[in-house]
Amino acid sequence: MCGSWWSSAAVTHGLIALFAMGSWISVNSLWVELPVVVSVLPEGWNLPAYLSVLIAFGNIGPIAVTITHHCAPGRLNERLIIHCIQLLAVAASALMAVFWSHTVTVAGEDRSLLFLLFTFVLALVCCTSNVTFLPFMFRYPPEYIRTFFIGQGFSALFPCIVALGQGVGKLECKTVNGTVQPQYLKENFPAQNFFWFLCAMLFISSVSFWALIQRQTETQKDALPQGEDNATAAKNGEETHPLHNGAMTPVSEEQVRVEEQIQVQTFWTRSNIYLLLLLAISNALTNGVLPSVQSFTCLPYDTMTFHLSVVLGNIANPLACFLAMFVALRSSAGLGSLSLAGGVFAAYLMALAALSPCPPLREGLVGKALVVISWIVFTGLFSYLKVVIGTLLHEAGHAALLWCGISIQAGSLIGALTMFPLINIYHVFERARECVDDCTVPHNGSIVALHIGQGM
Repeated sequence: MCGSWWSSAAVTHGLIALFAMGSWISVNSLWVELPVVVSVLPEGWNLPAYLSVLIAFGNIGPIAVTITHHCAPGRLNERLIIHCIQLLAVAASALMAVFWSHTVTVAGEDRSLLFLLFTFVLALVCCTSNVTFLPFMFRYPPEYIRTFFIGQGFSALFPCIVALGQGVGKLECKTVNGTVQPQYLKENFPAQNFFWFLCAMLFISSVSFWALIQRQTETQKDALPQGEDNATAAKNGEETHPLHNGAMTPVSEEQVRVEEQIQVQTFWTRSNIYLLLLLAISNALTNGVLPSVQSFTCLPYDTMTFHLSVVLGNIANPLACFLAMFVALRSSAGLGSLSLAGGVFAAYLMALAALSPCPPLREGLVGKALVVISWIVFTGLFSYLKVVIGTLLHEAGHAALLWCGISIQAGSLIGALTMFPLINIYHVFERARECVDDCTVPHNGSIVALHIGQGM
């Protein structure tokens, strides 16, 4: 009875979701905890720029993995790499929890060298996960790739919920000497506790992967002959793959290597290239472009709009992935239409960011509702799109999942690098100031609007 429960499909789905949660939870956690650490570390509000650069350098990992796959297809031991980067992430997060506020004097100035070092290690792990976790999922039938993306959605949702419970970004507008000034409220628990939470999540992810490996070994030993399983699967009408049997038994490492060497030669078709381009564009928008301007789109309305957009948007991610488990839009035209629909909401949010700090409908409930709904729909549509594309590429083979991870990482990197100079160097977007109405100024004893829009 116990063995039957342990080998059930529900347990496999749960372990895969927890395993996938560890993919980007480190970087997501660092971003949501920035308002706390910048008030302590000597870099102050220059820290986001450092974080962006370190994440970019983290792409050394995916580059190394990609080159290895190209030069020696089928030779890379993905299990060993995943074990190594997971242990590295757990160690780095634990050290971060202990030493995050320690500073070192460099060239006569205090620097948070340890925090930056551990940040680079965590960024390296996250970036490398895209080209190792996804190819590993080729060992499982297509339905599990959808569970994997649900788990990736948790990597953004869980840190966000904990940060809200911590009270990150809460402020009060108080009048001091006749002027209204923002006063940030003290957090409910310190950053050290938050980093211990991160360490615990990464540990759970690594244990889940270890459990998957153990179950995979046990299942392969007890599996029925492949021909009998495939006949049963075909009879039941289940999703099948040449390397997967009806009992959903993960394939062996040797089978994956043989399959990769065969499929790497036949992968580059028009359909697959189209899917990879859609995937890169969607990740450029969801992981690079729009998150960079989220504060510009939401804060002109109020902080509640910002918090609702972040939380509900992150809830929409796993919900969309869950929907894709039952309804999968497989046509190229349908996927293109879906991406265009998501692009409409992305364009609206970019327009609001460009009009910050005085977007339209700023004072009314309608404007706030539109912002929140736009973030929910935008996140949900592109999350659904990524899951469906991931499923289709899973059916194309192991090499396809490798390029799936590369496209996700490349799109995210291009999106982030595009927005970084616009925000931090050229200051194209203007953020609303707390407790200050930037859209009105006294003029001849009256209050007049500065502007309600600008040329696009």
